[in-house]
Amino acid sequence: MVVINNLRIDNRSPTRIMGVLNVSPESFYKESVKTSRRDIENAVIGMEANGASLIDIGGMSTAPYLKTNISIKEEKKRVAEAVNIVRRCCNLPISVDTPRAEVAKEAINRGASLINDVTGLKSDMNMAMVISSYRIPIIVGAYSKCDISGTLSSTLKALRESIELAKDAGIAENKIMVDPSIGFFRKEVTSNFSTKVKNLPWYARDQQIVRNLDKFQCLSKPISIGVSSKSFIGELFKLKLSDRLVPALISELKCSLEGAKILRTHHVRETALALKAAKLFGIAR
Repeated sequence: MVVINNLRIDNRSPTRIMGVLNVSPESFYKESVKTSRRDIENAVIGMEANGASLIDIGGMSTAPYLKTNISIKEEKKRVAEAVNIVRRCCNLPISVDTPRAEVAKEAINRGASLINDVTGLKSDMNMAMVISSYRIPIIVGAYSKCDISGTLSSTLKALRESIELAKDAGIAENKIMVDPSIGFFRKEVTSNFSTKVKNLPWYARDQQIVRNLDKFQCLSKPISIGVSSKSFIGELFKLKLSDRLVPALISELKCSLEGAKILRTHHVRETALALKAAKLFGIAR
């Protein structure tokens, strides 16, 4: 069991919804981008009212198909301001989506309760020690600096490596969650936050993960996943960004049924309604 503030994440808890708040203008999903105080407040208040259990703040886009690197100074500034605003207008636990230890430390000092590292502690070697010293939970994403095959086994191997890095740094077992990193395995990468996949089309890799998410329960860690508006849906169905909601919701429901405990989404209200309907009609418990 992982506890984030007073929020319990385990096999007996319902699937939690993590609302995405991007304060990074370069992010791929422009509707999630909020940069003014008023827009951030309105977005977060709305997410809390519509069923979110956590808020995930992103200060720098990590999309693998975009050149989005910004300075650590700029990311820290964006994250610090956003955490301050969210804390004042919202009672939900705050997660910060960053692969950088300095940004994580700033965010924690401002009030963040969870760090979401898409590189699974493998990009910034100081990240594990920051998490360990503050004794807060971490979501480790599946990531490799080397090319990998894109199979389920290769993703599991990448996550096991991150779990070992966490344990070696003194992060408690009950502080670790895993994310198979939908959208971060690509044929060609332009950032340091994604993995080059071979022998399998990147979108087929993501489809395979969603179809077989139950296999990740062998890691004995709560599973977090983000499929909302992701590019694999666009590739599979030939849909532009604005048309991906329906297949994304079905993907989210499948992930919840297969054991996902956190759904990271741009569409909090719609995801919450889908989960409620599934329970009401006996599709899910």
